[in-house]
Amino acid sequence: MKVNNLENDEILIGKIKYANVWPIFHDFKLTNLSEKASLVTEVPSLLNRRMLEGSLDISPVSSFAFGYGYDRFLLLPDLSVSSDGPVNSIFLFSRKPPEEIRNGVIALTNTSATSVNLLKIIMEKAYGGHPTYWDSEPDLDAMMEKSDAALLIGDHAITASWRDHGYIVTDLGEIWKEWTGYGMTFAVWAVQRSFAETKPSFISEVSAAFEQNKQRNMNNLSPIVEHACTMIGGTPEYWRHYFNNLCYDFNEKRQAGLALYFSYAYELGLIQNEVRMNIWNDNI
Repeated sequence: MKVNNLENDEILIGKIKYANVWPIFHDFKLTNLSEKASLVTEVPSLLNRRMLEGSLDISPVSSFAFGYGYDRFLLLPDLSVSSDGPVNSIFLFSRKPPEEIRNGVIALTNTSATSVNLLKIIMEKAYGGHPTYWDSEPDLDAMMEKSDAALLIGDHAITASWRDHGYIVTDLGEIWKEWTGYGMTFAVWAVQRSFAETKPSFISEVSAAFEQNKQRNMNNLSPIVEHACTMIGGTPEYWRHYFNNLCYDFNEKRQAGLALYFSYAYELGLIQNEVRMNIWNDNI
């Protein structure tokens, strides 16, 4: 049940507070939609929480959060944040190679569930380890004071990777691809099933609007690249490669890779249910 207190009960759409979603959200005009809506911009963990409690109608969510509440959600078609190898924004920083600290102490960012559980799957399934984990604010220096490794995601991971800190930097997307042969989907676009049943025409409209916005921005990355350089730093060359390297579709191969992730998460007890991915279409 939606719990926002807006008098006009306008539609609330979540937006991840990281650069990796800019190709989908940049210059996304809510005024073009047929119903009044507002964007709620937060880190993934807070958007996840709000979708699970029902106080957002539509939002990108961490893949793991979708798995946790899959029976309440539908997925918007052909939208995700995925990689087919290195993702360049989900990094494990360590003093030794990851396989050598498989039973060590790892500090986990408190801003994402998908990456945290991907790391647990890799450490326990790929490397056969059983590390000790603890949660932390995304501060690399503080995390490494009492850890063998630290996991950062998003803009925090990007800026930390630019520093001369001497740590080994491991890209989780790259490890997952080498190990499984699949790309990794880190976020999907979910809609409350109850909301979709009430406003099916609006869901079709907003789904098409996101898709059109994505295609327009990917065809001309220059404004997003310029914005990233201004807001975060780095070079145009870095950001152009970064955005072109990410995958924003959700085709059958991406779905198969995510299904494998959910299967491992269930096997390890990280999630308590087997997950079905129900995708919105106009016939639902």
